[in-house]
Amino acid sequence: MKSNVPKFLKAYREVVVPYLIEKNGYKNIHEVPKIVKITLNCCMGSSGDIKVALEEAAKELALITGQKPVKTRAKKSISNFKLRKGQEIGCKVTLRGERMYEFLERFVWAALPRVRDFRGLPTRSFDAQGNYTIGIKDHTIFPEVDIENLKRNIGFDVTIVTTAKTKKEAIDLLSAMGFPFIGEKGKPLVLSA
Repeated sequence: MKSNVPKFLKAYREVVVPYLIEKNGYKNIHEVPKIVKITLNCCMGSSGDIKVALEEAAKELALITGQKPVKTRAKKSISNFKLRKGQEIGCKVTLRGERMYEFLERFVWAALPRVRDFRGLPTRSFDAQGNYTIGIKDHTIFPEVDIENLKRNIGFDVTIVTTAKTKKEAIDLLSAMGFPFIGEKGKPLVLSA
């Protein structure tokens, strides 16, 4: 095993897994939920200069994630939005493995505290399968972005896909990994570990 294992991966193996086994009473270590992948999705379909905006968005996503984005195309034509089927309208990045944990580390510890008026992440953004989606309006919260040479602000969605079977399991997993969630009544969830 490498000596430069991401801190989030090391914490998941050494702290989070034993905590979740004790809390939820899992019989087998393979029952413990884990993060499978993280997808960042950016759409520039409404920009007037779509080609330039798409190149800038791809460059910024590559800078933030350390991985080259894939361009996405429109599935069907919509005349009101001046979209043609097959037209490039966005880009996405799928992170797995160590690169995923490195991104999570930077996202939770460096980027989220830089969000203006940040009070925590809402728990209502989970779906029924235990996946979590966060909308980022301003990509300048990431320390890698050079604000002086910035031409436009890029927003994107971050989807965290987990193996959790319920919303509660997913909340337990991500809050144990340090995600700052707001409880149902506006209070942060507190771990009793």
